[in-house]
Amino acid sequence: MLLAACQLSAQTTVSGIVSDGKERLVGANVFIVGTIDGCLTDTLGRFAFDTSKTGQVTLQVTYMGYEDYSCTADVGQLSNLSIQMREQATTINEVVVTASTFSFGKSDNFKTMDALDVVMAGNSCGDIVAALQTLPGTQTVGENGKLYVRGGESEECQTFVNGMHVLVPYSTNTENSAVRGRFSPFLFKGINFSLGGYGGEYGQALSAVLPMEATDMATSDKYGVSASLVDWNVGGTKAFANSSLSFNAALTSMGLYSRLFTERFDFSRPYRKLSGEAQYKKEFGSSGVLKSYVGYDFTSVGQHVDGRSLSLKEHNIYANVTHKKTFCHGLSLFTGIANSTVFSHIDDALAVGDHYRQWRNEVHVKAEVRKVCSDVLKLSAGAEDYIRNSKSEYEASRYHLDYNIFAVHADAQWRVFPRLFLHVSTRAEMMGSDWLFMPRTTLSYVANKRWQVSLVAGRYSQTADDDYMAQSQKTLRQSTAHHAILSVQYKTPKMLLRIEPYLKKYHHLPLLENNLYQSHGYGSSRGVDVFVENHSLVKNLVTTLSYSFNDSERLYHDYTALRMPDYASRHNLRLTAKYGLGKVIVGLAESYASPRYFPQGKTPVYNSVDVNVTYLVSPKVIIYSSLNNILGRTNVFRYDTKGNPVTASRDRFFYIGIFVSLKNNKAYDISNF
Repeated sequence: MLLAACQLSAQTTVSGIVSDGKERLVGANVFIVGTIDGCLTDTLGRFAFDTSKTGQVTLQVTYMGYEDYSCTADVGQLSNLSIQMREQATTINEVVVTASTFSFGKSDNFKTMDALDVVMAGNSCGDIVAALQTLPGTQTVGENGKLYVRGGESEECQTFVNGMHVLVPYSTNTENSAVRGRFSPFLFKGINFSLGGYGGEYGQALSAVLPMEATDMATSDKYGVSASLVDWNVGGTKAFANSSLSFNAALTSMGLYSRLFTERFDFSRPYRKLSGEAQYKKEFGSSGVLKSYVGYDFTSVGQHVDGRSLSLKEHNIYANVTHKKTFCHGLSLFTGIANSTVFSHIDDALAVGDHYRQWRNEVHVKAEVRKVCSDVLKLSAGAEDYIRNSKSEYEASRYHLDYNIFAVHADAQWRVFPRLFLHVSTRAEMMGSDWLFMPRTTLSYVANKRWQVSLVAGRYSQTADDDYMAQSQKTLRQSTAHHAILSVQYKTPKMLLRIEPYLKKYHHLPLLENNLYQSHGYGSSRGVDVFVENHSLVKNLVTTLSYSFNDSERLYHDYTALRMPDYASRHNLRLTAKYGLGKVIVGLAESYASPRYFPQGKTPVYNSVDVNVTYLVSPKVIIYSSLNNILGRTNVFRYDTKGNPVTASRDRFFYIGIFVSLKNNKAYDISNF
């Protein structure tokens, strides 16, 4: 009893409060270094514990997201302490600035879409381009189905695979028929769709960029097949010790579908596309990765139109090879080369008996050095060259065009303060003997894990279409656009809200004057985009709302006055809902667009309600079905020169497909490269 009393009298109470200067911290770990004496702070941030240590000791406090606190003093002085923790500064590699960009797949942040979502989107039928049109900032242009972003033409949105440019990312089709993207959503581990304000790495895009990163090297074999009313697919991957080889082959044909369901257009030959893809990936230890891709599409379709037997055939070949090498001290080197070749053959293009032939080719060469200098600074610099050639023959008219665009860029990402980030870049492009400089900057304030505010400004450029370049004998300057964007984002584990007002100013657009195209066109585009995604309304229910207001006007091409482009609609609204119930997933989508204006008049509003159902038969078999425009509304896309309304070939489109995995335990691995 005497010994216990002596021991009790030797103990000292350590006590105090832990806060961050604004709020008290609950659950902070407080302890004396080298002992087991300590405790966690309570709901009021208070702590108190006894210790038998005497003399000088080191008290330490740790709390996730904050820098460790330590204090060395006599144990008798460690009572009634007021400890203020400092928030741990985010390193430059940890911050993700999301201004005007939606990240899918590889992002560790809020994921709005992955490969499965692309396939199961109510109106996509497995097409990346159609799925992206559920996002704000995109326009509904049903007569071709391409991406139109924030008042810009479809050609102003450029696609990159593994950092390398794709000359023609769409398949072809007859006039007033929607095209599809050439690439399978299962090919990519990540998609970053930027609606504007991108850094100096990307050029030749006035409005938007769609960079897509292929999946990494596979570690197991996988094979699968799929079949539907319109397409048949077989694909697989063979894994080796430190490499993998993948393939995918598909046949798309509207022949069977056209026999089952009537349509307005008179096709002499149904739409058919034969495509094949292959990839080889190799890892060199932990410091080097080689990726190669090659894809080929052959498209054929014939249509009776205006007394002509229109016949269209196109060959589209794309290949790239990239290599990334990581060195010590945060240094890495990226090199790549890509080739795009497109052959187009059209008979009875404009009149009976005529022939149109076009050949386009682009070689893209790129090298970039990246360096993480410290926790607050990251640098990159690179150079690239676009080497382009094209030939066109139409009756007595023909041209042969060749030119190249050399570009350099430098980017710096700097953490100015713990929550303030600055991204400054500049890009310079030389076409012929003319240099064009394009500064770009993004200032972002990451208030906490929920709030982020960014200001974006920059200058962007793009060469004119080859037909305009040839007609002007390469005298056209590059078109430019100035972007100004304010981005406000609020994110929780269950919800994402983003609001982005923007302004774009166009200069040097091609304008037809005295039967010659000159760089005297101009225009503007302003508006606001709103995006809301919610996971909390009902269990297993995901809802999204995308709204875009756009006010744009242009004087370009053959326009005689400044006016709204005929592809633009002022209001676009899209609502989607996806509900999971056991093995069944039901999706619903509503798309609305306000009228578009033509010299012949304005179109009615566009409206389409789409529904889809996915059923997991087994871990290896999935059945997917969708019905677009279930209300059967006849949407008018535009008016032709005679004032006749242009509509889709069918008011509704029904799709049903079965996806089977032959070796793995996931049905959607059939094309997972």
